[in-house]
Amino acid sequence: MRKYALMLASLALWSLAPVSLAQKTSQEKTMNITLKIGTQTLQATLTDSATTRDFLSLLPLTLTLEDHGGTEKIASPPRQLSTQGAAAGSTPRAGDIAYYAPWGNLALYHKDFPYSSGLILLGKLDGGLDVLRQPGKVNVTIQRAK
Repeated sequence: MRKYALMLASLALWSLAPVSLAQKTSQEKTMNITLKIGTQTLQATLTDSATTRDFLSLLPLTLTLEDHGGTEKIASPPRQLSTQGAAAGSTPRAGDIAYYAPWGNLALYHKDFPYSSGLILLGKLDGGLDVLRQPGKVNVTIQRAK
C-alpha cells in the first residue's frame, strides 16, 4: 500500500512538471511593455529575440514619435540595436512595433505596410492605435509592464 501511494505521488508530481515547464517557456518567449502617450497608456507584447532584448535593456525610455509616410510613427532610440539572428525583413501590420535597422529607428505602425528589407518585428500593440493616427509629434514613455 505504501509503495502504491509513493508511486501515485511521484506520478502526480511528474505529470505537473511539463505544465510548469511549458508555462515558464511561454512566459520567457513574450515580454510586456507599456507605452504612455499623453493621457493614454497602451499595452504591448514583445516577442523574444536579440533585438527585442537589446531594446528592453534601454527601458525606461522617453522618445518623440514623428509621423512617417502616413503609416507609422517613428523615433530613434539612443543607440543602434542588435540585429543578431533577425530575419532579412518583414511585412508590418497595423499595431506592429518594429525596428528598422538601416535607419536605426523604432516604428509603431498604425496602418499595414508592404514588405520592407531590414525591418525587424519586435511585437504588437494590444490596441489603442487611434492615438498613433493623430497628426504631428507625440511624446511616448516606454517601460516594462508591472
